[in-house]
Amino acid sequence: MDKKPTEKLWTPDFVKIIIINFFVFLNHLMILSTFPFFVSYLGYSDSVAGACSTVFSLIAVISRPFIGWMLDTGKRKAILLAGLCGMALMPLGYLLIYTAVSSIVLTFICRMIHGWALACSNTSTSTITTDMIPKTRFSEGMGMFGMATALATACGPALGEALMGMGFSVLFLTGTIIIIINLILFATLKTKKIEMPKKPLSLTSLIEKNALPASLVILIFLLTYGALENYILKFVAGENDITLSGGLYFTVMAAMILVTRILLGKVTDRRGEAVFVYSCNGAMLAALLLIALIPNNATFLLSAVLSGYGFGGLEPALQSMAVSVAPPERRGAANSTFLCAYDIGIGAGGGIAGVLIDTVGYHKMFLIISVAAVISVIAYLIWGRHHVSSITWRIRNPEQYQEYCRTHASQH
Repeated sequence: MDKKPTEKLWTPDFVKIIIINFFVFLNHLMILSTFPFFVSYLGYSDSVAGACSTVFSLIAVISRPFIGWMLDTGKRKAILLAGLCGMALMPLGYLLIYTAVSSIVLTFICRMIHGWALACSNTSTSTITTDMIPKTRFSEGMGMFGMATALATACGPALGEALMGMGFSVLFLTGTIIIIINLILFATLKTKKIEMPKKPLSLTSLIEKNALPASLVILIFLLTYGALENYILKFVAGENDITLSGGLYFTVMAAMILVTRILLGKVTDRRGEAVFVYSCNGAMLAALLLIALIPNNATFLLSAVLSGYGFGGLEPALQSMAVSVAPPERRGAANSTFLCAYDIGIGAGGGIAGVLIDTVGYHKMFLIISVAAVISVIAYLIWGRHHVSSITWRIRNPEQYQEYCRTHASQH
């Protein structure tokens, strides 16, 4: 039997939004991974670099609920355009600081605006994508969309490290150029028209409560990823037992993310998110313990493989869990709720890691932050696994889920 048109996943606009998302994260990650070096150039410590990471994420967190509300009033493309413009301009702000005005205050201001721009960009790309993906292939589609993040994770830090070697001017100008390419793609992007009901701004409209269990689990998990993302390059640069390039860690990690999402992208649709919650947190725990306790070239590469599986499997599974029960007019709120947790996790992970590095050093920092992987599983066991948003629960309890849908018809 031929598939219905609504089951088609790969369309020209789906490919475009994936490419746009790739360039958004390439801009973000090539600057994020090298920013501690930039802060050091300005004459400040890792704690200040961690504070920059935290304030970046704080602004994103504060703005995301309002961005989600605006997305749910129909302003999908307008929010994306605003975010792309901000992401194009902020590297020019860093360039000004580098060449003319060496100001840590201006650095913080630019990071705050950059955080807002990222929040606009990837909340809108995620929401536009959820509009495009057929319901029966939702987790698969989100996994494919998330491959853009994987590729950016591979290219961003390594590219940032290489461009930084040519000078911060080259790094920041490249960050602007890739978003200009995005603006050209944006001009040709066609989005699905969805009728959005008029609704007032309120606390309940800003947060999607059914997205909270998945959001808490990913927040705790990403404390580990935030530490790796912000400091693995500086850790490797000062670690005598590792002779490999720090950028290689992200390349290997991203290759594993791609393999995970290509081979296992449909697993969440068929079996639910639980298998990823347990195995991915376990993989991340092992990855951090390896570089904390026995750092060498072999464990460095194995850690990258394990962390790649951990992030590559868990992030799309939990985003699918967070968004899958949301009706179209609540997808912006569901995505913003989940991505707020994403920002808090990475930002707090970077901030906590910076303080720990200054007090106990890199090895003990990775050891301490690894505990978050255990707490993430505990949070899922306590709140997530029996919640209506759990795909695993719905698969195992279809009659109870159908009853829930009947009694909450206005939301489903």
